[in-house]
Amino acid sequence: MFALVADDQLFLKVDESTKAMFDAEHLPAFQYEKQGKRYSMSYHLAPERIFDDVDEAKQWAEYAFQVAVVAIKPRKRAKKGLGKLPTP
Repeated sequence: MFALVADDQLFLKVDESTKAMFDAEHLPAFQYEKQGKRYSMSYHLAPERIFDDVDEAKQWAEYAFQVAVVAIKPRKRAKKGLGKLPTP
């Protein structure tokens, strides 16, 4: 999974190779509450401008997709026919 939508907001998958891009734009992590505790996930809010620029939207989606593929364990990745992708 490389993205999620919650409360009409798009969040993209991040890891250490892409987190700085989101931090530089002050895009917060997806958080939810369960049993009174707050949890963060490795998804950050997508920048608003990607909804007006298809090329930029593709680029951000590609980064998130690469992060998601790399997160798949190597054995499962091989079964799915996915090679290791370069990170941004």
